[in-house]
Formats: sequence, structure tokens, C-alpha cells
Amino acid sequence: MKSNNIISYLKLVICILSAIVSAGLMACSNIHNNGSKSSSNDLKPLIIGSDNYVPYSYLDSDGNFTGIDVEIAREACRRMGYTPVFKQIVWDNKDIYLKEGAVDCLWGCFTMTGREDKYNWAGPYMYSRQIVVVNKNSGIESLADLKGKRVAVQVTSKPEYILSNTNMPQVGVLYSMSTMEELYASMRKGYVDAIAGHENAMNVFVQSNEEHFGVLREELSVSELGIAFSFDNDSGIDKKLTGVLNEMRADGTIQSIAEKYGVDVSMAVWGN
Repeated sequence: MKSNNIISYLKLVICILSAIVSAGLMACSNIHNNGSKSSSNDLKPLIIGSDNYVPYSYLDSDGNFTGIDVEIAREACRRMGYTPVFKQIVWDNKDIYLKEGAVDCLWGCFTMTGREDKYNWAGPYMYSRQIVVVNKNSGIESLADLKGKRVAVQVTSKPEYILSNTNMPQVGVLYSMSTMEELYASMRKGYVDAIAGHENAMNVFVQSNEEHFGVLREELSVSELGIAFSFDNDSGIDKKLTGVLNEMRADGTIQSIAEKYGVDVSMAVWGN
């Protein structure tokens, strides 16, 4: 009888010890997980400024940032140990945002070609053609046919600069719009004869209006895309980001992201 009591007592002690050990392990696990979570939250933010520019940077139907540049930025930041914070800005005021520190960089299908001395650049990481979209019934078949026509571009864009150059056909009126939405609306309503911009953005517009609009075969130019940092930023992040983006091109990451959005990868990634 006494022996049975001792055995029962020992079983009870073992059960209690097992419970204590299990609780201790769970506590350690929770401490470890909480520590990891805290570490993730402590990553330095990189505030990225861009306007709404499909398919590079835009809000999806749920209000979340998405697009080619958004996905590239997320992966690049992960590799560098940063947390990307995306901020929609008025593109015409981009330099003010950058100068005042409201954003750390400008990243949204931004042409670095011809602007090399205006910012600290990371890149190039992709390429883009600047093209012209016209109404199929306009009779405009070449860049020369733009002479005397009404053309809309986004303000401070590469097409604005190119079409203001005297070496190009002298357009009748050049309208500089604040947003791409205004650009597209002016074309749909017939306020302008042509619009110009980055190829992949223009293609999205044309594909949704194929019965009315087409693309001129002649391109305005080919641009290198980069990420612009202020000259006041001497942290070296532009060089670090350039290195990471080169790795992402070499390992196929940028190509995989671009393919998801249906772009011409040979041109967009390699400039061919």
C-alpha cells in the first residue's frame, strides 16, 4: 500500500516537472519570437516617393501599393535591411519633397538619362523607350507629322524636354499635365492629337483603347531608369542600392518581376 503511494507520488512529481519544463520552453519560444518581431520592426525605413504611374507604381483595388518598381523596391530593401515606405507625391513637386526630407528618394520609372548631375543616382536598373500615342484616324504616322499638332506630356518628363527641343518637329501646342490620368483623359476626350511618355505606361493605355489609339513606330528616345537621392544624402545608400540592383538583374529577379506585368523584358531589363 505504501509502495503504491510512493509510485503515485513519483508520477505526480514527474507530471509537475514536465509541465514546468514545457512552460519554460514555451516562454523561451515566445521571447525568441517577440525578439525577432522587434528586430523586424526596428529596420530602418526608406521613404520612397512616386506618383501614380501604371505599371510601375500605383495603388491596387484594395488601396495597396503595387507595380514593377514597388516589387523591385521591396526586394532590394529586404536585401539591404531596410523597410520600404511608399508615399504618393505630386510629381511636379518631387524636388521639394526630396529637399525637405519628406521622402528619401524618388523611385517611379524616373529617367536618369540627361539628369546625371541633378541627383545622387542608384542604377540604372531598367530601360524605357519614350513613345508617342496617336488617334488611329489622325493621319499622324511619324514624328514629323506632329508639326503643328496638339501634344500632351507629363510635366517635367523626358518627353516634355524632348518635344521642347528645336531639333524635334515643332508641335503646335505642348500641354504639360500634372498627372498621367489627366494625360489620358485629354486624349480620350480629343483635346489633344497625341500624348507621349514611357512605353510600358503608354501601352497600358493603348491596350484598354485599342480600337481608337495606336503607337508611332518611331521612338522619341531610350532612357535609363534610376532612383534619385538628394546630394545632401551622403550615407552611400545610392551606391549600396546600385550594387543590390545589379545583383537582382544578374540573378533574374528584376526580369521575373517585369514579366509579371507583361513588359518587353529584353528592352526593359537589358535595353536591347
